[in-house]
Amino acid sequence: MSESLITKKAIADGFRSLTEKKAFDKITVSDITSACGLNRQTFYYHFRDKYELINWIFYNEIISPITENYNIDEWSDGILQTLKTLKAHSKFYINALNTPYSDEFRKYFCSVTAQLFSRVLDRVVQGYSRSAEVIDIKFVSEFLSYGVSGSIINWILTGMKESPESVALKIKNIITDSKSVVSAHYMNSGKSNCCL
Repeated sequence: MSESLITKKAIADGFRSLTEKKAFDKITVSDITSACGLNRQTFYYHFRDKYELINWIFYNEIISPITENYNIDEWSDGILQTLKTLKAHSKFYINALNTPYSDEFRKYFCSVTAQLFSRVLDRVVQGYSRSAEVIDIKFVSEFLSYGVSGSIINWILTGMKESPESVALKIKNIITDSKSVVSAHYMNSGKSNCCL
């Protein structure tokens, strides 16, 4: 692990520990540097502000594990890892999602998951001779994305009472069922023009 990454993780850990005790809006860069034993110059070398820091945490802990496993057969592993991370740092994520900034995270999360669903659905339909126009992959991807990301965000905001394994299984079933529906739609696309 590079020295820069070690420093970023130390800053993130200091920030995370503060958000468990203090409202996000009240945390300053000075608070963060004091919590992790670094100076302000070091903080600003790695991050512009606390918003860039929170983006870095979200990306590395939540988005990256999902994007690394976007294949339909491996998605559940990435989802489960993400849910376990969310649960392990529940106070941080609950506090972070109860700030005005949370809208940015929600949009970003939906956007990333929609792209992943689009890739997965593209792979499902590649084997069929008919054009992908038979089904609106963009619409279906966005629909699934809002459902899955919205369910995860709701799970966070309601205190993460259900286990990560239970939530991951439900999401896996939705993705698997969607794959089956898209495949069936393509196999029968010559017989019917019904939509997914």
